[in-house]
Amino acid sequence: MTSTITTMQDTAKRSGQWWIIGAAIALLCSLLVGVMIGPAGPQWWRVPLELLDRLPFISIDSGLTQTDWAIVWQIRAPRVVLAAIVGSTLSIAGASYQGVFRNPLVDPYLLGVPAGASIGTTIVITVNRSGTSSWIIDPLPVAAFVGGMTAVLVTYLVGTTGKGERSSTSLVLAGVAVTSLATAMQTFLLQRNSDVVRQVYSWILGRLSSATWSDVRLVLPYVVVSTIVLLLHRRLLDVLRVGDEEATALGVNVSRVRLVVVIAATLGTASVVAVSGLIGFVGIIVPHAVRLIVGASYRIVLPASLLFGAAFLIIADIPGRVLDNPAETPIGVVTAFLGAPFFLLILRTRKISR
Repeated sequence: MTSTITTMQDTAKRSGQWWIIGAAIALLCSLLVGVMIGPAGPQWWRVPLELLDRLPFISIDSGLTQTDWAIVWQIRAPRVVLAAIVGSTLSIAGASYQGVFRNPLVDPYLLGVPAGASIGTTIVITVNRSGTSSWIIDPLPVAAFVGGMTAVLVTYLVGTTGKGERSSTSLVLAGVAVTSLATAMQTFLLQRNSDVVRQVYSWILGRLSSATWSDVRLVLPYVVVSTIVLLLHRRLLDVLRVGDEEATALGVNVSRVRLVVVIAATLGTASVVAVSGLIGFVGIIVPHAVRLIVGASYRIVLPASLLFGAAFLIIADIPGRVLDNPAETPIGVVTAFLGAPFFLLILRTRKISR
């Protein structure tokens, strides 16, 4: 019996490793496709040739001019890299929230994190964005983190019953209420600062079109810290699946784990929201899809969500670039078209299962 269980565990471990390798390959392919396609610039098939030409000991005439390469490197590449960072962060944050609250319907947006982060971002833009962007520590992601952390704490406190229990319904309803309140506060600010309405509105819709390498450098430190902390806690999230009392009996400090995971996930979410705007449903689409193919263990779910989330948002950004040329469809609109039916399907499936 023991040998059978061990064999099953080894098989599951090898299967998870293969899925992670597959996710890494999918990410590499999506990165390549992302830099190949665009409304302007060189023909798509010339880009991989140019990339090969820039490798050591390889010489290929791709036919790209310096202007073509500037379009690929300065316009397409930062957009693709930022999409990968945003998609991976929202996905791993969503999976972590779902694990720490033991609620498969939770994601950063349902908890009100982006809405809170948008308040902080709007305040910075309203005060003097052009004057603060050159500070040693840019206040934009810091303000977004403070707003996002405040929102998730209020959602958690309101969504907790008097006995300290949390239900799917109470958390979702609390998140909706917090999001509505944050939206009202943001509208109040914009009414008194009409000169920044267009800038904030384009940010609300979710935008990667203006991505630059400076945006990537701005969020990268926060995202790296957040991702490392969440990945280090993936085994503890598996322990939390059995319940708080059982996890405590196994020697896990449940309160500390929950606090650290929530702070790390909020830090990552708020930082990417500060530069990409509101891009919804990524944190619920990707973790659910990953669980369907790799199982429920967070040891595999978190790294797989990280990789698949990056690939997903890169691919989701492509239609917005080419379908309405020369205009662009905001990435937030694309993910909403994909995510809203998916979320309704999840709700319907859970209702039937009950």
